[in-house]
Amino acid sequence: MFCYLSFRNSVARGCLLVQLFLVCAGPCLADELEPRRWSHLPIDTNFFGAGYAYTEADINFDPVLKLENVEMELDNWAAKYIRTFALFNKTARIGILQAYQEGRWSGLVDGIPKSINRSGWADTLLRFAINLYGAPPLQGKEYAAYRTSTSVETILGAGLSVQLPTGDYMDDKLINLGTNRFTFRPQFGVAHTRGKWSTEATAIVALYTDNNDFYNGYKLEQNPLYTIHGHLIYTFRPGLWAGASVGYDYGGRSTVEREKKDDRKQNVLWALSFGFFVNRYLSFKVAYIGTRTQESTGYDSESFIIGLNSFW
Repeated sequence: MFCYLSFRNSVARGCLLVQLFLVCAGPCLADELEPRRWSHLPIDTNFFGAGYAYTEADINFDPVLKLENVEMELDNWAAKYIRTFALFNKTARIGILQAYQEGRWSGLVDGIPKSINRSGWADTLLRFAINLYGAPPLQGKEYAAYRTSTSVETILGAGLSVQLPTGDYMDDKLINLGTNRFTFRPQFGVAHTRGKWSTEATAIVALYTDNNDFYNGYKLEQNPLYTIHGHLIYTFRPGLWAGASVGYDYGGRSTVEREKKDDRKQNVLWALSFGFFVNRYLSFKVAYIGTRTQESTGYDSESFIIGLNSFW
């Protein structure tokens, strides 16, 4: 087995390999650059989406670990449901996302080729968001009339995403699809539309609870991870749009059994996305997302995403 069998008799090496879990978890848990996160939606409406994402990554480790040429391939199948409603005379939404993943990791351990596969459920994601300014709670003809007559608009929104520890997890393995802990991500965003152009910015802080059943019974703690995303979107006509996105995250240094690890995250992200309506109730989206680490350890990844969304 990749890494685990090679180092199972070395407690010191096992502690150091916490970096493997944290680095590999990055692309698995998705730092997706999502444009139109704060878009004005009609209330009392259901949205359902299903999609597929393929991610490949090159992973860089501390040379002391003697892990070289480590690569990852990850297949994701995901489904999402969102319900919109009015709350305190504001437009709000709540959603759930569940993914199933199949991953393959390969590389050299002390110069010997090793590989490992994982497949199973990822952690469940819940998200609540509310538009604090702009985007009044409307539906039906009132919503359509407002969208048609509004060419300049500013929206302020706040949200909270919660990652539940529901994914597949084995405490005697370092590579897992689940994280065995809660992650809370408070979010604040602003979107401004002028004619066919829209700009968005979102700030996110990831707050992690402790994993008390980390590898071989160790306790894993992690500092907050700070993320900012920016998006530029052009709408060719209603239901047809394209976007370019950039992002940056920093922090997330981990501690195992009170020993701080040199695994601070610092990543640059970018994305291109394109969406259009197939018919009145069905839309299609494709996207490309790239990441590059700015640290000596971390991962460089590329993801390709396709998805379908419907509403009623």
